[in-house]
Amino acid sequence: MARPPASHRSPHARPLIGTRIRERRLSLGRRQTEVARRAEISAAYLNLIEHNRRPVGEALLTRLAEALEIDATELASDREEALIGALREAAARAGEQPVELDQIAEFAARFPGWAAVLALAVRRADALERRLVALSDRMTRDPYLLTTLHEVQSAVTALRSTATILAETPEIESEWRDRFHANLDSDSQRLSRTAQSLVAYLDSFEDEAVPMSPQEEVEAWIAAGEPDPADAAELASDAARVMARDLLAAQARDRAALPDAALAAAVDEAGETGGDPALIAARLGRPLELVLRRLGMLRPGPWAQAGLIVCDGSGATPFRHAAPGFELPRPGEGCALWPLFEALAQPQLPVARLIETAGGRRFAAWAVAERLLPMGFDGPVLSRAQMLIRPAGPQDARPALGVGPACRICPRTVCPARHEPSILGPA
Repeated sequence: MARPPASHRSPHARPLIGTRIRERRLSLGRRQTEVARRAEISAAYLNLIEHNRRPVGEALLTRLAEALEIDATELASDREEALIGALREAAARAGEQPVELDQIAEFAARFPGWAAVLALAVRRADALERRLVALSDRMTRDPYLLTTLHEVQSAVTALRSTATILAETPEIESEWRDRFHANLDSDSQRLSRTAQSLVAYLDSFEDEAVPMSPQEEVEAWIAAGEPDPADAAELASDAARVMARDLLAAQARDRAALPDAALAAAVDEAGETGGDPALIAARLGRPLELVLRRLGMLRPGPWAQAGLIVCDGSGATPFRHAAPGFELPRPGEGCALWPLFEALAQPQLPVARLIETAGGRRFAAWAVAERLLPMGFDGPVLSRAQMLIRPAGPQDARPALGVGPACRICPRTVCPARHEPSILGPA
């Protein structure tokens, strides 16, 4: 359901309004007694409001806005909420450094400029860190890059070998000399072509929209909007086009088993929170794994920011759609502590966890695994697990499980599931 406008929310949901009133009064150079008299309240009560110790109803808000010569919607604005969220992320990255979390709202309201600068610096640092991780991962694991570098090394070795023979053998028959010269010409042309391709490929590192694999290409295509099967032909690689068509066919089967309208109606009945996926499945009489996938694909109403990850029995993830703020590693990698893999180890047993990323973001996660018999009883039993995630609300008081994207790019130094060192420093 849509978020209600500020004018219809509880006064308790606007913790910074008192600070805004105080800052506005001070900017006008007015005394509390003067503003309180014009707003028809006592100066003592205004003092409590300015220190965020009393709620402000709509009628009183209107009178205060008139006394302060400002629009009431400006005083009730939630513009600081995003800023406070960014400051909390900055605090989460402070590690052992103590941070006055209870004063973040006051800091954002009193010094919005400095708060915005700090939030921007943290966002830039995060972006640079992600860029470093992506480039490092690409430099060490990109199969095309490794093959091209090997081709360059092979051409250089061949040129050096031929040149050494010519230099160390002054008396050589003309027929053999011509052969060696032809080899030099061929190898030098091969080196030139390969080097040009390598430079062009390295230049593409600056373009963050360049897909690194067919799966990433499909993921970017999915994230760009609601894809149409006919548009799969626009994908660059043959492998990506095949993957896209298979994915859309699987989604069509799920949609036929649980139509959009039925799922949306069940979510609406659940109310503002969107409901418990297990209760939605029970209400619809559909398997939980199907409901998780459909919620992650359709993302109706309160599930608009949901993400979905599906993996098979090998741990490979054929489908990944990240929730906002939930960092995903390269395809084929993941955190062993994700509820996705916990569910994979215990088929048919649902897993619900509150998880927290290394950056301090918290998500509610639901996962369940199923057994598949695509070849009948005579064939092998295959596994598939799905994990639905979405940003957690502040009311979720469960202990959070610390997770990361993948060991190699996870800054958590203490983790029972770590299997290789991280290229990043400690969180």
